[in-house]
Amino acid sequence: MFAQFEKTLTFDDVLLVPRKSAVLPKETDVATRLTKKISLKIPLLSSPMDTVTECKMAIALALQGGIGIIHKNFSPERQAQEVTYVKRFENGFIENPVTLQPEDKIADVAEIKNTKGYKKIPIVNGKNKLVGLLTELDYFLPDDEKLPIKFRMKPVNKIVMGKQGITLKRANTIIRENNLSVLPIVNQEGKLVSMVTRSDLEKNELYPQACKDEKKQLRVGAAISVGQEAIERARLLVGAGTDVLVIDTAHGHSQGVLNTLRTLKKDRIFSKVEVIAGNVATEEGVRDLIRAGADAIKVGVGSGSICTTRIIAGVGVPQISTIKAAVKGRGKNNVPIISDGGVRYSGDIVKALAAGADSVMIGGLFAGCDETPGRIEYEGGRIYKSYRGMGSLEAMTKGSKDRYGQADQKDVTKLVPEGITGKVLYKGHLADYVYQIIGGLRSGMGYLGAKTIKELQQKARFIKISNAGLKESHPHDISIAKQAPNYPAD
Repeated sequence: MFAQFEKTLTFDDVLLVPRKSAVLPKETDVATRLTKKISLKIPLLSSPMDTVTECKMAIALALQGGIGIIHKNFSPERQAQEVTYVKRFENGFIENPVTLQPEDKIADVAEIKNTKGYKKIPIVNGKNKLVGLLTELDYFLPDDEKLPIKFRMKPVNKIVMGKQGITLKRANTIIRENNLSVLPIVNQEGKLVSMVTRSDLEKNELYPQACKDEKKQLRVGAAISVGQEAIERARLLVGAGTDVLVIDTAHGHSQGVLNTLRTLKKDRIFSKVEVIAGNVATEEGVRDLIRAGADAIKVGVGSGSICTTRIIAGVGVPQISTIKAAVKGRGKNNVPIISDGGVRYSGDIVKALAAGADSVMIGGLFAGCDETPGRIEYEGGRIYKSYRGMGSLEAMTKGSKDRYGQADQKDVTKLVPEGITGKVLYKGHLADYVYQIIGGLRSGMGYLGAKTIKELQQKARFIKISNAGLKESHPHDISIAKQAPNYPAD
């Protein structure tokens, strides 16, 4: 019954022992695997929480080399739209671009600009043959609103075009040489097949570490629950272009998760999308998810800063021991492990990876960034952003109650929350904060003489520390006079 009162450990219980090293932090490679087929430039995911990850966060993190998982407290259609926003942010070849016809009005162009943000519209005839191009410099509003596009568009004989089959590198060269804002790509019949834009070229140069798919679009994931409604939601998300589906539940070692995972892996519609399942905290849970076909497994029960599962339900496993069990459970299958929860400092990320995780999901540490949807609050002369657990009463009433096995509960007063609502200190731009987090990871790797995350795991030696050792690890016997960018003063 008591498993011999097995001793378990979390991040604050351990430290890594430094080793002889010839590796400088700047020489480290922090790339890793997200799933069996998808790689990340940095080992970070943003949590699918409704105060953490929507399209703005997913875009910002993908540009830094990680990936964001869009939360599911949206309608299926809105969640799919969030995925589309991410996939459309940066493209190599823009397939199926928005088009208009010569007889359409300038007002239609303005509507597309206002609703979708597209400023350069290819003009085609009824057979999709390119006949012109209209940019924001070709018309004036409101004077031209009712004017047909054909009177303002640049005709096809004055447009520089690329032929179908051109490489992206060559297309970008043409854009540079001709000082173009957009390059339409046509086939032998002159029909529009795709576009390449200057803005995407500039984004590529600004963010060389961005996490992209084979079409040079930013990668993004989306959370689903279990059951038939989740399958239908997944169809919309795959249609929108999501790279990853995350079966996101509080108890991933449940029959509902296993059944949903098997259904997804058997359906050809989902054959090109990776499926992450979780959360679990045991060897058995990991093994069962692997057998059901998981492409990566998310581990951690009750470790989040806003989670009360361990207190309310009395269930959970400290995070270092959870990762250890997961690594043992996957055995030689080598399915990637994602550590989810319990991270307070960059050093915890180093420990999670050293213990065997392939990547780390972040919620609370990102919640204070500009790119999160949480509202800004002011208190005591300081700036905060709202942050809540998906098990909080507020989030459950918005749609996350199924994550905690309470999908059928209609009476709000009968919901049993496993999370709280709170606020975290404002942190500024995500890019600046990620720089600090990854800087801490690189520093930890340097101390161990590890150039890669795999070497970090091979060279790691953990020691258990006392409460006095933990106290000694933090700044002590001093009043902090100035906030450090990577260490909160309170």
